[in-house]
Amino acid sequence: MSEQETLDLAEEFARYRRTALAEVEAPGPAAVRRTVRGRSRRRLAATATTALALFGGSALGYAAMSGPDHRPGPVEPTPSVSASPTPPPTPTPSPAGTSSSPTIPVPDGRFSRSQLLGVPVTLPAWRAGPGCPTSQTRLTAEAREGANWLLALDHGDIDGDGAVETVALVQCVLGTRGPMQVVAFDRDKGGKVTTVGRVVATTIDKPQWLFALDVVGDGTVRVQVGDIAPGGGWPAEWSQRQWRGYRWKGETFAQVSGPTSFGQNPHSADISVTATDLVLTTADDGSRTGTATVRVRNRGTKPVAHVDLRLGVPAAVRPDVDGWAPCEGEPQHSSEPVTCTLGRLAAGAEVRLDLSFRVAEGVTLGTGKADVRVWAMDAGFDFLLDVNDADNQVRMTYR
Repeated sequence: MSEQETLDLAEEFARYRRTALAEVEAPGPAAVRRTVRGRSRRRLAATATTALALFGGSALGYAAMSGPDHRPGPVEPTPSVSASPTPPPTPTPSPAGTSSSPTIPVPDGRFSRSQLLGVPVTLPAWRAGPGCPTSQTRLTAEAREGANWLLALDHGDIDGDGAVETVALVQCVLGTRGPMQVVAFDRDKGGKVTTVGRVVATTIDKPQWLFALDVVGDGTVRVQVGDIAPGGGWPAEWSQRQWRGYRWKGETFAQVSGPTSFGQNPHSADISVTATDLVLTTADDGSRTGTATVRVRNRGTKPVAHVDLRLGVPAAVRPDVDGWAPCEGEPQHSSEPVTCTLGRLAAGAEVRLDLSFRVAEGVTLGTGKADVRVWAMDAGFDFLLDVNDADNQVRMTYR
């Protein structure tokens, strides 16, 4: 306490004494002295409390030394005029669900498109053959050869744990018919992307294409599958489409709804071709001529509007006169390969073509192989898919 504060406090006590003595009448007996002494003690206590509020704990220590009836005691942060100690304040209860160390909820597996494109992921293995990377690879936003293209995604609780996961449709871009698969992703406790598993994938047989996906409320992953992959003259609209549902079974996904197979595509056909070798002999004019027998058969259950026949013989081997009448147009003027377009071929029917060829005099031609191939076409000359294209091509020897 400063010297000025000490003087101010002493002055306050002196003022109190003057006031208290002025109230005492002269002819007072001992009783009057006791009354004055009691009033003095009460006013002194009130004055000391006021001084304590003004000057803090040091003033309390000074008052204790000046008043012979006061014993020093512990200094409280907030002094009280009551003789009884003030109980400590009741702690305010924390809001429900909170504590000094709040529990951080485990994040769910919802990833936006940009988030999934921005981190490396691990994909289930692609089918055998040329493929794309699978371990810690980044998905791409565009069709880039040899990359994993992110086509679509959706979200839902697919494993029943109360949190949301991400399901993505991904294609390994290899030309126009790269394999595709639907993959489920989650998030680990550290916030990183983890792979739950593959929902469904394309196959060499069917389905050959995946068009869309949708996660419904019960966690079923619905995927729109197609029997035939578009490309190679086959428009996507011709592919038969089915919605199939898949559910997580703890270790893998299994189909739980929708068809399990495809019927014959209305835009498909089944034709075959065979061919004999072309043996050339020298004619009277010095040229070389020969005939190859080609058979085209419709093995399907529906008629085919047109058949496209192509023979990959060298440019020096040109169509002659005999056997080419069934061909539309002028095959002798077609460039390599030689093309013959046939008309309607009924279901189960076969056409035989004895096609003659000529090599001009003085042209040297050795022995070689030529591909002979057929395609079925509809009335608009669009190619149909052959359900068994293994017998659509043979090799013919010429010599």
